[in-house]
Formats: sequence, C-alpha cells, structure tokens
Amino acid sequence: MGRAFEYRRAAKEKRWDKMSKLFPKLGRAITVAAKAGGTDPDMNSALRTAIANAKAENMPKDNIKAAIDRASGKDAANFTETIFEGKGPHGVLVMVETATDNNNRTVANVKAYFGKSGGQMVPTGSLEFMFDRKAIFTFDKTDEMDLEDMELELIDEGLETIELIETDEDDDNPDTVRVVGDYTSFGKLSSALEERSIEVKKANLQRIPNSPVEFSDDQLEEIEKLIDKLEDDDDVQAVFTNIA
Repeated sequence: MGRAFEYRRAAKEKRWDKMSKLFPKLGRAITVAAKAGGTDPDMNSALRTAIANAKAENMPKDNIKAAIDRASGKDAANFTETIFEGKGPHGVLVMVETATDNNNRTVANVKAYFGKSGGQMVPTGSLEFMFDRKAIFTFDKTDEMDLEDMELELIDEGLETIELIETDEDDDNPDTVRVVGDYTSFGKLSSALEERSIEVKKANLQRIPNSPVEFSDDQLEEIEKLIDKLEDDDDVQAVFTNIA
C-alpha cells in the first residue's frame, strides 16, 4: 500500500497508544453527553454511545464514572462543541471537531497549528459541502447473524450500507460488521442495534470526503505533521481530511 500508508498507520497507532491523551478525550465526550442529556445512560443514548466507545478502548470504570460525575458537579466545566475548518499543506482540506471550556484558547491553538504548517483556517461552513456526515457503527460478526436479513431490517432505520470486513486467515479475531447511515439516523440505528442485543464496538459520526484527493508520499508526511499537532491538543476530539 506504499510507504506513506505504513507511515501514517504507524503514526496513528503510536498516537492512540498514548493513554494520557486518549482517556481525557473519551472522558470529555462522556461529560459533554451527560451534561447535554442527563447522567442516566438508560435515558441518554448519546451517553450510552460515549461510554461504549470508552469501554472499547479499555478505559477504566472509575474514569468513566468520574467523567459522568463531572457533568453534574458544582465545578462542572461548560464545554462547547465547535467545528473549525482549514486548508493545510498542499491544499488538503481539514475539519476539526473540538469540545472546549475556553474557546479563545482553542481558536488560538488551532490557528497556530495551521499557520505553522503553511496552511490557514477558513470561515465556518466553507468546507461543509465537501464532506458527507455519516453515522458509523462497527461490531463483531457472530455465526447467528444474517447480514442480508439485517440489511432489510435496518433500511427503515436509516441504513445506507452494511459491510463485512474479514480478518486475515491467521487472525483469531472475528470478522467485523460496519453499518453506515446518514448522521440524522444515528439515534434510530443505535436503538435498532441495541434492540437486537448487538454489542457495538464503536459508534461515531464521521465526515467522509465526497471528492477524496490523492497526495504523494512526501506530501502526506507533511500533512500528517499537522494532523499530529491537532490530535494531540486536549480540546480536539476528531480530525477529518479529504485524503483519499
């Protein structure tokens, strides 16, 4: 797949292995969901999803509980979810999702990352039409699952595609099912999977480029440096690009 692919994969694995960065981001997502919809997971689907994602990354139960408690504590931070848009090295398009208790700090940091990489921020909404926002769920395939039947059942809940991702023959892990729908169907699809007692490994909203662009290996290495800086920022929750 090329040197750039291996470089990006190794870099990403290294980044997300840094639990000191990952757990705070997961915790902040839990706190934001709990503050917005209540601290009872049974009554708050967004909180259930945030907790499931945290568990999938082996976040300790105590950390999860502390994140929920922060939403109702006296000193609960008032996090604001903000999206920043920009153009990075070689014209790559970048969407940055943040959850911050100090927007001035976050704006300054994100602007500096773009500037130092030779890029620039652009007005909010400038790049929105270049990405499709999708609800994406992944879970283990079991012998009892009939994906054709599941596809028919989930179409009314907003399903667009269902895909089986097979593991290598030497891999003992089960195959993975990937369910994709429009972002507006996140709640309906999440509830439908819960009703079928499917244990979702990961569920989130992603921004998929509708016109992905190929970059050279050297260009990708420069772009990756900007992505690294953005994702290492405590306020940044997710980064999306139009890289093919």
